[in-house]
Amino acid sequence: MGVPKRLTEKQMRFAQELVVNEGRKTPTECAVEAGYEKDSAAVRASELRNPKTYPLVVKYIGELRDEYQKKYEVTYERHISELAKIRDQALKKGAFSAANNAEVSRGKAAGLYVEQKIIRTGKLDDLSADELEAKMKTIIDQYSPIIKGESTEIKREDKEPKPILPELKNITPARKKSEKS
Repeated sequence: MGVPKRLTEKQMRFAQELVVNEGRKTPTECAVEAGYEKDSAAVRASELRNPKTYPLVVKYIGELRDEYQKKYEVTYERHISELAKIRDQALKKGAFSAANNAEVSRGKAAGLYVEQKIIRTGKLDDLSADELEAKMKTIIDQYSPIIKGESTEIKREDKEPKPILPELKNITPARKKSEKS
């Protein structure tokens, strides 16, 4: 049979449908949209994506994908200009919050903002002498009533502790032991 020298209209439509609708339509649906019969669309879609059977179709699909990638590629210049357009449109509509967010995003993309998170972990051994002394003073000030023995007594109005669960109110210690056994 041999390899065809050029693509048919259906093959080109299939390749275009496949690339344009990537992730939204299955290859079978793309084959039906391109004009292939519903009954054989799954088989045709599989064959058309096989480089041994249809190398020209596979090559065309690859070229279309490259073209789309270049068209929608994110570059620094394109990103900054798109954010500027969004900001300008938001300002025209009086959406100052959206305009501000777009401008901040432009600044972040340009590297004008640096987000920084500092997580300090360590031991007392890692502190300098001054830091350690300040930490000790804070602890002493915070816990001085306890250290001096002032008002460490817990005041209770009830002499008998209240049960945690109401259903345990009538259980005596003797019953508790017998229930455990």
